[in-house]
Amino acid sequence: MPVLLDVPAASDLRGIAGVRIGVAQAGIRKPNRYDLTVFLLDEGCSVGAVFTQNRYAAAPVQVCREHLGSGSGIRAMVINTGNANAGTGEPGLVDARQTCHALARALGLDHEQVLPFSTGVIMEPLPMDRLLAGLPAALESASQHTATTGDQWLLAAQGIMTTDTLPKACSTQFQIADHTVVATGIAKGAGMIRPNMATMLGFLATDAAVSPEAMGPLARRLADASFNRITIDGDTSTNDSFVVVATGQAGNPPITDLDGADGNALLAALTPVARQLAHAIVRDGEGATKFIAVRVNGGASTDECLKVAYAVAHSPLVKTAFFASDPNLGRILAAVGYAGISDLDVSRIELHLGDVHVVTGGGRHPSYREADGQRVMNQPEILVQIGLGRGNASETVWTCDFSHDYVTINADYRS
Repeated sequence: MPVLLDVPAASDLRGIAGVRIGVAQAGIRKPNRYDLTVFLLDEGCSVGAVFTQNRYAAAPVQVCREHLGSGSGIRAMVINTGNANAGTGEPGLVDARQTCHALARALGLDHEQVLPFSTGVIMEPLPMDRLLAGLPAALESASQHTATTGDQWLLAAQGIMTTDTLPKACSTQFQIADHTVVATGIAKGAGMIRPNMATMLGFLATDAAVSPEAMGPLARRLADASFNRITIDGDTSTNDSFVVVATGQAGNPPITDLDGADGNALLAALTPVARQLAHAIVRDGEGATKFIAVRVNGGASTDECLKVAYAVAHSPLVKTAFFASDPNLGRILAAVGYAGISDLDVSRIELHLGDVHVVTGGGRHPSYREADGQRVMNQPEILVQIGLGRGNASETVWTCDFSHDYVTINADYRS
């Protein structure tokens, strides 16, 4: 069961003017489930995206990068689940491009105006016959979509799931330059999650007006504050993609500078949406029973803080201790020590587990009692705070525990 994660309701989600969504059951891997989704974007939308840093980037990721760099205005996206079209070589690229051509023909667009996305099993050929046969139903679904409702967003959140146990979606409403603006996002992911990026797909749309030049930086800033701060198992996927769409239909003056007043307002509103989706991925981590925030303070730099936070968050020994609710907290200190800070002065390390001061001056706090650590370890949400005593930088990474179910889920994934 996910860690304190609610199922979003369609009534809680807002449609975005300028975006229509269609879903279909194409039978790409399993019958009788939504597994093919299309997003149709009105002319004039701006799009930005960030993708996996895995050198084995999946075919759709490669094609997305090509199309975003072509200068063509993106007008559609197509997402299939059940098959990642990764590790498929040149035939996989042919299939991703054929998908774009097929959707473009149906919409009267150029193929470079379509972005393809896939998620699922790696190194298996994409079943193009089923995917292409499912496109008309997805387009028919989109034609019936009312932009002012969240029903299709919820169906899309369900349609992009793989090992997720619950759909992940949320919305917000805010003001920019006296204009009411809305935003809605969905994401999928539960395993093979590590920053830069994770086995995840994320799609966030707003009716704010944002210049095309600002969209890439906007996507990167949002990812760095959310999806690039989560980890479940330390594996970086081949297919990770996070896309931000701005339709411009809210009527605000186009935002060109993210560091200006309107840009700051946009980031302040969208960052919590991206972060909520990222947290939902961790809460739904395969077999997860604990949601853990690792906050590192007092670093000489942000990078230094992240090194320590990731070392703790990725450690199988730390994560299994959290699953067992075992306050074997020396494992955290060991991870701090091997994080890669060559001149770390361990005599300045501080460690708090929730409200319990565990370590001071690099050693066990005189007042620490294991029963206090046990009390915190029994909780479903845990904050680990590490002080380095080296400077003023701080960073937070969100992770989960490792349970028996993580092994079971991944051992049975292809069956």
